[in-house]
Amino acid sequence: MGAWLAKVHLTQGWLPASLFALTALALIVLTLTGLTHGRWRTLLRQAAIALGIGALGLLATWLVSDVFMLFGVSLGWMVIISVALGFLAVGFAVCILITARGWRRILAALTVLLCLLSTGLRVDIIYGEFTTLGSLFSVSLYPDYRDHKAARPAMSVAQWRSLASKGELPSHPSAGRSYSMLIPNGRSRFAARPADVYLPPAALSDRPPALPVFVLLAGQPGSPDRLFTAGAIPAMMDAYAARHEGLAPVVVSPDQNGSSSHNSLCVDSPVYGKAETYLSKDVPAWIRTELPVADQPQQWAIGGFSQGGTCSTQLGARHPDIYGNMLPADGELEPTQGRQEQMIRDYFGGDKRRFLAQVPARAMLERAPSRQRLFTAAGSNDKESQHNMMVIAKAATQAGMKVQAVVTQGSGHDWHTVKTAWEPGLEWMGEAMGLGPMSRPLADFPNIIETSID
Repeated sequence: MGAWLAKVHLTQGWLPASLFALTALALIVLTLTGLTHGRWRTLLRQAAIALGIGALGLLATWLVSDVFMLFGVSLGWMVIISVALGFLAVGFAVCILITARGWRRILAALTVLLCLLSTGLRVDIIYGEFTTLGSLFSVSLYPDYRDHKAARPAMSVAQWRSLASKGELPSHPSAGRSYSMLIPNGRSRFAARPADVYLPPAALSDRPPALPVFVLLAGQPGSPDRLFTAGAIPAMMDAYAARHEGLAPVVVSPDQNGSSSHNSLCVDSPVYGKAETYLSKDVPAWIRTELPVADQPQQWAIGGFSQGGTCSTQLGARHPDIYGNMLPADGELEPTQGRQEQMIRDYFGGDKRRFLAQVPARAMLERAPSRQRLFTAAGSNDKESQHNMMVIAKAATQAGMKVQAVVTQGSGHDWHTVKTAWEPGLEWMGEAMGLGPMSRPLADFPNIIETSID
C-alpha cells in the first residue's frame, strides 16, 4: 500500500463524505426509477419488507449488545441504530435486486455493497477505531527508530525551562516525531509486535532534557499503531509541547498481546507468554537505555484504553517502583477472558491466588501506603466502565494515592473518550511531573465532568 494511500482518513475528509453521498444517491435513484416505471405498489411492498428487516436488525443488534453482551460492553445506541439502518438499507436494495432487470439490477447489487461499506464506516466513525486506510490494514505509518538515535539527556527539565526563560534553548524542531521499534525481549521472550515511539521536540535536540515517560497500551483487539492513530497521540503531544517550550512526555506504545486476536491479560502465563515481564522489565530497560528520559518512578506513567486500561492499573499497582502514575480509560475491574474458572485454569494454572494478585484494587491496597497518582476516565455512555472506574478510584484513594476521576460527555467505550480525557490528563500529570502549569482548570476542558470519589 502506498504511503499516500495509507494516510487517507476514514473518519473525516473526502472518503467518508464521498461514500455516504454515493450510497444516498444510489438509494434515491432506485426509489425514483421504481416510481417512474409505475411500480409504486411493488416499491411500497419492498419498503415495507425493508422496514421489517430493519426492525429485526435493531432487535438482533440490541440483543447481541445489551442482553448477551457478546462484546463484553454495550455497543451503545448510536451503533445499534446505525447497524439497524444498515439492515434496512441493505434489505431494501436486496428486495429490488431480486425483482429488477437490466441496469437497475446492477445498480441494486452495487447499492448493497455501498450500504454495507457505509454502515461499517459509520460504526467506525462512532468508535474512532480505524482512522486511516493504513490502520485498517495494519500498515505502519512511521519509520524505524533504529535509523534515528536520540541523544542522551544533557540536563533536567527544570534546567531546560530555565534556559527557555532566558531565550537560550538549544535548537530543536517545532514538532515531535513518531517511530516504530521492535523492542528487544531478552528477559521475557514475549512475541510482541513493533511498538510506536513518540519523541517530543525537546527530545530531538542535541542536548535534550531527561523527560517524563508515558507507556500507553491500546485495547484488544488492537495494535500499538491504533493508539497513535485512533488516540491521536502525536497531535496531542505536539499541541502540549507548543505550549511548554518543546517539552512533553516521551510516549511508547508497546504491544501487550502479540496479536489482535490474543489477550495476554498482561500476565506471565503459558497461554501467550511472559507479557508482564516484557512490560515491567524489557520495555522499561529499552526506554532507559535508548531514549532521553528521567529515571524516577514519579516521572513514569502507564496508561491505556479498554483492555489496555485494565493492564495499566494492574501493572501500575503491581510495579510502583517503575510506574509512579496511571492513566486508564474505560478499563475493567480485573483481567477478563471468557469464563473466570476457565481463565484461571488456563492462565494461572488453576491458582486463584495468582489471579487475585492481578486485581488492581487488591494490589493497590496490599501495597499501601502509596505515593502514586491516578487519572482515570470513562465515557458518559459507558455505565459499566464508570462503575469500574469508581471502584478502582476508591481503592486508590484508600491506598493514599492522589486521584482524579472524570467522565467524558457524549462518548462511550470508544477512542473519543480517550482523546477527550487524555488532553486534561496530560496537563494534570505534566504539571505534577514539572513540565509546566496546567493551561486551565479541569472543569474548563470541553466535555469533562469531574467525579467525586466518596
